[in-house]
Amino acid sequence: MWEDLARAFCLMLVIEGIIPFLYPSRWRQLVASLALVDDRRLRIMGLASMLIGVALLYLLK
Repeated sequence: MWEDLARAFCLMLVIEGIIPFLYPSRWRQLVASLALVDDRRLRIMGLASMLIGVALLYLLK
């Protein structure tokens, strides 16, 4: 189980690094615009992301 978790974490790092590697200036603009979003909206986006991830994992299992 820990090995699977480590692989998933490594894959997440690869996926998260694609956009800053390919489009660094666009990524910087996106991060700057995220700084202006209020906490409630960020929490809702985070919750939605987690729920979608859990649902996809459930479907794949």
